[in-house]
Amino acid sequence: MRHDVVSSEEWTAARKRLLEREKEFTRLRDQLTAERLALPWERVEKAYIFDGPDGRETLGDLFAGCSQLIVTHFMFGPDWEQGCVGCSFGMDHLDPIIDHLAQKDVTCVAVSRAPLSKIEPFKQRMGWRMKWVSSAGNDFNYDFHVSFTPDQVARGEGYYNYAMREIGTDELSGRSVFYRNDAGEIFHTYSSYGRGGEDMLSTYRYLDTVPKGRDEGADGNLSHWVRHHDRYQVRGA
Repeated sequence: MRHDVVSSEEWTAARKRLLEREKEFTRLRDQLTAERLALPWERVEKAYIFDGPDGRETLGDLFAGCSQLIVTHFMFGPDWEQGCVGCSFGMDHLDPIIDHLAQKDVTCVAVSRAPLSKIEPFKQRMGWRMKWVSSAGNDFNYDFHVSFTPDQVARGEGYYNYAMREIGTDELSGRSVFYRNDAGEIFHTYSSYGRGGEDMLSTYRYLDTVPKGRDEGADGNLSHWVRHHDRYQVRGA
């Protein structure tokens, strides 16, 4: 790794130029946040029933007394033996902060098509607390465009991230947000897919500040290095 080595004065001047760009990015992010909060909502008309640790529950039940719900579309198909490594990476970031989010009227739930008999042992293995339910008996994953039929997989094309795209798997990731009013009506307020969840991964924010950066290779694929957190070899061991 080769970089220019300069005087303290030159380094400070270069850092201040970058700081102006960082401030510009912060202002743009604030603007995007305001636009996101101003999006219109769509009413959720379909009744979804999930299998969870507390039995069968509706989408409304998943709010657990809060008015806001974040759903993690966790890639874990019915015939998979364990959950997706990338989704697990995301869960490692979200699970520790669910108590803080609850103080702001937000409940977090993971949803997968895998049966509860597979979800529960994997959740226990990973040491997560967040509620995780199975959508195996409903169309939730298909309606929110994170699961794909055998025909779609065979064709290699499906609707994902708001466009028809090439797909090579029956499950993809995402996150959706819902609001429930005092009358019990539920509204879909936001969803994002693909790199839309990258800002929730604080590991990337830290890696973006160190000299090697993300160091993931030309394709930027986190699967080159991310593992389930109980599968890492401890450095120096």
